[in-house]
Amino acid sequence: MQQQKNSAMKINFCIPRHLRIILFAIVATGSLFPFVTPAIALFSGIIFSFVVQNPFPDFSRKNASRLLQASVVGLGFGMNLHEALKTGLNGIGITLLSVCAVLLTGYLLGKAFGVNKITSYLISVGTAICGGSAIATIAPVIRSKEEETTVSLVTVFTLNAVALVLFPTVGHALHLPQQQFGLWAAVAIHDTSSVVGAGNTYGAEALQVATTVKLTRALWIIPLALLSAYLFRNKKERIRIPWFILLFVVAMGIHTYLPLPGTFSDWIVLLSKRILTLTLFLIGAGLSPAALKQTGWRPLLSGVLLWIITGTISLLALIYVS
Repeated sequence: MQQQKNSAMKINFCIPRHLRIILFAIVATGSLFPFVTPAIALFSGIIFSFVVQNPFPDFSRKNASRLLQASVVGLGFGMNLHEALKTGLNGIGITLLSVCAVLLTGYLLGKAFGVNKITSYLISVGTAICGGSAIATIAPVIRSKEEETTVSLVTVFTLNAVALVLFPTVGHALHLPQQQFGLWAAVAIHDTSSVVGAGNTYGAEALQVATTVKLTRALWIIPLALLSAYLFRNKKERIRIPWFILLFVVAMGIHTYLPLPGTFSDWIVLLSKRILTLTLFLIGAGLSPAALKQTGWRPLLSGVLLWIITGTISLLALIYVS
């Protein structure tokens, strides 16, 4: 075991720093291309850190949070404030109930498995609302460490990949109607992109229902971010208001009320998505083998169990209650 560890260290340190800088720049730039998904960028960063070694660990650590906040604000330019409020008010009761239930279950599982409080909270938020986007939004609010954010994102993205195949298969096996499947996918699959993918595989009506309900849930990230700032405040400091969330709302208002050219808003949203993908590469590149070893397998197991519980209970509720 010690020999393997020494071998890994030799791989890292035998690569000259100037070459590591060049490779870092190439891979980071590559994450800006449209065909690179957030999940690919995150795992590329982790592989880079383990195999090559990040030449700018301090840069990654200091700027990842700022870039996350900037990308969230930019995404607001692609949303209509009226439609967002209207969508958010529809089904407010069931959405609030399900979000609170997932957060409570995630908290209890985290306690049972001895998972770090922040890591457990991020996994729960990602499961309850909109996966990686929710984690990316909440992480800077609660001042999450790189390894805590990365482990949470790895858990969510891994389960997203499984859900794309598993959910349509289970839906067809149980002969779920399209509307029921759309609701199930929106509640139990983490990321909006994976919800859209699973809904599209199942059918046109399932896609429409899944997308609408998921967008409704995604809006809960705004009040949850404000609540998180209060829950995770430093007792000796004043509450840190997550101003970027308020700027996100302002961006929606600007997009709604000001006559901005459509192409201008489209470019801002596109740029924000690419910045978010680049940021996930930086977060992944900041994860060291030592930090991952210290984190252990408990967060992943806790996240998997939370996902199974959420998916099972929501499915049974849709079949026997609705």
